[in-house]
Amino acid sequence: LATHDLEIRGAGELLGEDQSGQIQTIGFTLYMQMLEKAVNSIRAGKTPNIADPLPTGTEVNMRLPAIIPDDYLPDVHARLILYKRIASAESSDALKDLQVEMIDRFGLLPEPAKNMLRVASLRFKCEQLGIIKIEANRAFGRIEFGPKTHIDPLLLVKLVQSQPQHYKFDGANHLRFNYDMETSQERLITTENTLKALGARD
Repeated sequence: LATHDLEIRGAGELLGEDQSGQIQTIGFTLYMQMLEKAVNSIRAGKTPNIADPLPTGTEVNMRLPAIIPDDYLPDVHARLILYKRIASAESSDALKDLQVEMIDRFGLLPEPAKNMLRVASLRFKCEQLGIIKIEANRAFGRIEFGPKTHIDPLLLVKLVQSQPQHYKFDGANHLRFNYDMETSQERLITTENTLKALGARD
């Protein structure tokens, strides 16, 4: 997406033969992440620490179509800009505003586009809780907690004890949830409800 965005906005010599420094070695996307992190640190009055790892975000895999179909929005550049805006949204409210804008500009959302926005919302909820990966298929889902998860351990224990047919620990930092999730909607709803049971806010 970053590369296609450059096609829209233009990159000057940043990706040309005359570029300098280490950008060619580390790649443009990582370079931009490092630059943004350094600028934010300086604006906050801090000294940038290049040794700190960059945040990678939560990995969400619901095994369902989550795209903006080209028959809904034929203009590839407009689609890429929307993808970027969705990926850059910083809150669920921002996603809701974007959804309203998309409906206003292009019409009612097709199912894959709705899925994409809901997956993005799931990512916010996971980040609230310190979850680094969540996935679901037709039979079960699996949550991986990060080292700094914000979920109360007692809440987890109570959830597993009260619904052993649905929840169980799967290793030291994983929770498995077992439900029949044949359809995409069942998968999304079950995952949303599981995160809510773990304390996620809307």
